[in-house]
Amino acid sequence: MALALKRLYQTWNWVFDELADKRATEQNLFLMTSVLLPISILAAYFYFIYNLGPRLMENRKPFNLRNILLAYNFSQVIANFYIVSEAFPEIWYHMNWSCQKIDYSNSSHALHILKLYHFFFLTRMFDLLETIFFVLRKKQKQVSFLHVYHHAGMFFMTWICVKFIAGGYGSWVGLINSTVHVVMYIYYFLSALDDKWKRNITFKKSITQLQLVQFSLLIFIYGRQLFIECEYPRILSYFFVPQNFFMLILFGDFYRKAYFNKSVKPRAQD
Repeated sequence: MALALKRLYQTWNWVFDELADKRATEQNLFLMTSVLLPISILAAYFYFIYNLGPRLMENRKPFNLRNILLAYNFSQVIANFYIVSEAFPEIWYHMNWSCQKIDYSNSSHALHILKLYHFFFLTRMFDLLETIFFVLRKKQKQVSFLHVYHHAGMFFMTWICVKFIAGGYGSWVGLINSTVHVVMYIYYFLSALDDKWKRNITFKKSITQLQLVQFSLLIFIYGRQLFIECEYPRILSYFFVPQNFFMLILFGDFYRKAYFNKSVKPRAQD
């Protein structure tokens, strides 16, 4: 038993000390010192949305969060647009579209990319608030497996990206995902501003279609890495390709039920 615990401790240190990008802690980036920090946030998130929140709201009226939602959605549009505005020139001017290794140096450009990845991670942490708002507005049905899995998964995955693989070919994720989020949060902002947008099925349907395109693009981008020689870690493609196939299936199922089953009132999923 003692030997097993020692091996576990050594493996833990090897992964999070030796394999990790030390710049993440050297730059004092928020929540990057230990993997226990994002795990604790996710534990608190799950506890609130599935246990504490529903119990607190059981005998209360839904909160009116209109102004908070307007501010939240507007800030999400701005934050994601900033990521797009930074990621696009990075990919266009500095990246080889066939293969781009990660720059782990302390050059000003490499550190800028690291901090951009960290900002992307923080926006995905900010996304978790959307589920909290569902609970406070007593919209527990919106706390679906698809919604929670995607939000929690993106939060933890982006933490891993900052900790280990900030840069290189992975910049495609930031560009594509943030572009989708800009469109999506514009819709959410308009819906909070005027109820007529909630009834705009065409807009909702287009957002889901855009998300399906997103997963298809990521499958293609990372799938081709399996068939070429590239210094970008191939192991990531073994994760990203199945993961995006899974998301494509989940969102495809949502699309089918929401827009081909008239009894279902759809809401654009993230």
